[in-house]
Amino acid sequence: MTTLTKILGLLVAFLVTLTLSLKASTAEQEKAFTDKYKKAVESKDTATLESFLYTQGADPGIVEFYKMMQSGEAGEKISSIELVNLTPEDVKKATTPMESPAGGKVCLTLKPTKKMIIKVEKKDGNGSSSSSSENFVAEKDGKFVIPVPGPCK
Repeated sequence: MTTLTKILGLLVAFLVTLTLSLKASTAEQEKAFTDKYKKAVESKDTATLESFLYTQGADPGIVEFYKMMQSGEAGEKISSIELVNLTPEDVKKATTPMESPAGGKVCLTLKPTKKMIIKVEKKDGNGSSSSSSENFVAEKDGKFVIPVPGPCK
């Protein structure tokens, strides 16, 4: 009986690993996403930036806020951009309902799979400064998107 249990356990572990590897994004897909996002930011292509937002079921006011934040970055020179795996703290933050500016609770409309970290460095006659921003990223229909919060379900 224990041999059968071990074999079944190994089989289940193998199937889970296989399933996750089929669904997980590839390094090439991640690079294509970050390259396209970087190009859109640096060229002030707000239409492309807005196309990254997943707005289905999102709060309209929060959608406008996300668009405003993206347009605020537009034209900046990105020093680094990367997609990283979520930490346990990120998962907790992504799944915890947030207070909406309009009142009530909002949640992400898609479950994030990665976090995008963008670093911008500015240099001018007055010196230099740096800033960073983070966005949760999810996969929808084989594409990376930035989920915008909406009413919790």
